[in-house]
Amino acid sequence: MERSQARTVTTRRGLKRKLEEDFRDERIEGEPDRKVPAVVEPQDDRPDLVGRVREQVRTLESIFSSAQPDRLLAKQAAHGLALTAKEEELVDIVVDGGAVPALVKHLQAPPPVTDGRRSPIPYEHEVEKYCAYALGFIAIKPEYQQLVVDAGALPHLVDLLKRHKWGSDSPAPDAVIRRACDTIAHLAHENGNIKNLVRIEGGIPPLVQLLNFFDTKVQIAAAGALRTLAFKNDENKNEIVVECNALPTLVLMLRSEDPVMSFEAVGVIGNLVHSSPHIKKLVLLAGALQPIIGLLSSECTESQREAALLLGQFAAADTDCKAHIAQRGALKPLIEMLKSPDAQVQEMSAFTLGRLAQDIHNQAGIAHNGGIMPLIKLLDSKNISLQHNAAFCLYGLADNEDNTATIIKFGGVQKFQDGVFVAQQTKECVAKSLKRLEEKICGRVLNHLLYMMRVTDKATRRRVALALAHLCNPSDSESIFISNKGLELLLGLLKSLQYKEKHDGSLALYKLATKVTSLARMDAAPPSPSPQVYLGEQYVNNPTLSDITFLVEGKRFYAHRICLRASSDAFRAMFDGGYRERDAKDIVIPNIRWEAFELMMRFIYTGLVDVTLDIAQDLLRAADQYLLEGLKRLCEHAISQDICVENLSLMFELSEAFNALSLQQACILFLLEQFEELVEKPWYPTLVDRVLPDIRTFFTNALKMPIEATSQQQQQAMA
Repeated sequence: MERSQARTVTTRRGLKRKLEEDFRDERIEGEPDRKVPAVVEPQDDRPDLVGRVREQVRTLESIFSSAQPDRLLAKQAAHGLALTAKEEELVDIVVDGGAVPALVKHLQAPPPVTDGRRSPIPYEHEVEKYCAYALGFIAIKPEYQQLVVDAGALPHLVDLLKRHKWGSDSPAPDAVIRRACDTIAHLAHENGNIKNLVRIEGGIPPLVQLLNFFDTKVQIAAAGALRTLAFKNDENKNEIVVECNALPTLVLMLRSEDPVMSFEAVGVIGNLVHSSPHIKKLVLLAGALQPIIGLLSSECTESQREAALLLGQFAAADTDCKAHIAQRGALKPLIEMLKSPDAQVQEMSAFTLGRLAQDIHNQAGIAHNGGIMPLIKLLDSKNISLQHNAAFCLYGLADNEDNTATIIKFGGVQKFQDGVFVAQQTKECVAKSLKRLEEKICGRVLNHLLYMMRVTDKATRRRVALALAHLCNPSDSESIFISNKGLELLLGLLKSLQYKEKHDGSLALYKLATKVTSLARMDAAPPSPSPQVYLGEQYVNNPTLSDITFLVEGKRFYAHRICLRASSDAFRAMFDGGYRERDAKDIVIPNIRWEAFELMMRFIYTGLVDVTLDIAQDLLRAADQYLLEGLKRLCEHAISQDICVENLSLMFELSEAFNALSLQQACILFLLEQFEELVEKPWYPTLVDRVLPDIRTFFTNALKMPIEATSQQQQQAMA
């Protein structure tokens, strides 16, 4: 829900609640001393209710005089209609009974009984008060607003606003004036045409004057009406602010100790400022900033919300105002509001802090006053708007390198990565925040994080290591994870009993591996090495010039010593060492299948071979036996494409049996990447314990490799 829509719904509910609360305290003469009962009738009594409404309407239609009996009857009839209309589901019965014209008729005082000097009218203001009550309840339903106006209610209601000017001999008109204010507010709610008609009828000047009335309830009611009239109506705003000069009084009301009065005042100012930059400037010039900041600590959550929204509007485009708001003490109460149980209070606070966080000094101030932790927690909110405002504020805070370590310390990086963000703009905001943090991790920020990895508690050290695995520059990896023991922190998470820690550790290690090695998942097969002696396809198993024969599964394979000697140390040792094969013409190969042996020889003679999955393991065994590293890597690549949850343990065993480091690395990366599929397997903890030393060795070698390569290049350049 947008802020303007939320404000509209809240205002309507507030007006209805206030009208009902005030009406509950009213009693009519002749009734017993009791609270007004509920008027909802059982379905069987609905005909009686319709008849009673029609009788009350006839009473109002038939009498209009100052005689005491008539005034009492009119008061009782108006009160009865108000009682019925108070129940929203019964309003249609009241309207269908023709009550609106009759009630409007009695909004004005009847002519006096005697001519000449005006004499007191029995039940003065009482009949008009209950008529205004009833019409106010009717006007709560938008479909009846225009009906009441067309019946001529507005001129009479405006006249009621001026009842306090009748003279000292008149009874206190406070209640009827309040009812007139409330009814005008209901009629004009979300109705631009009626808002204009109220202005045309001259309703705004008396409402502004009533802000200085001696009865605070009247002041509050007048402010409520002005609040409604000002919302999204520039002409009304101009008359309230410029022509009637309401701002000085509204600013004084902001400072009221009555929370209801300050709430109505901040509501009026909020609607005046909405989409009106020139009025925003006038409000600030009128001295409203400090009392609005004061309302952030109000006991009234609605006042807090309105005040925060106003400050956010002030800060949206004015750089100086951002600084002034913070300097005048807004940060601490705004941060406290982030912890409120009221989601709308949290939302408005996050909204305003997000605008303030566009100033570099405010960014540091928000963090210093403890704003980062509650903002991170709000990323878990199911309220889409609240979640986005919190994310936007953190995006602003991430722009300041003084805040980078704090965001990481409180788990902000993990929350950005793991959070469920619904709105696309929130997802984009989170991605940009991570990018900002990544850009800041260098120099003194990196030094600070490394210091935290050495001296803080274990949980913080782990959060730092996790964040650095995702965000650090690969050139800093060796320093972070070897020299400062970040790798051990991550490896420790793999053995944690907590699912999330194991998950985070696996994800971070996988991310780190993809940064520091090009072997991640072995997506491309390694190129075949060029043989030292290349005889070609035509010499494969060709007796021409053959000087050695191998017997494999009873079949002869014709080969050439010169080619074999050049292919590997194993063959050189076989033919040049003290082995019996040195002078043999036929050599028996007892432990290799014919298909595997033939492919091995084809690789030796051509440097090319198509390794299929069905032969890959036999060929790997042969390549390992005869120390053919190029062929071995091709086999490892082929086998790694078949790694899955079911065979992972066997693949690890295969890599260990034949010292297949590339296959082992592929298994490690699979283990880390596919954590969610593997963790539920009963053998997972045992497998992790078994291969943890291999994981440590893999990362140690991979993290040191870039530095060693660079060092060798520098030495070669110097030579």
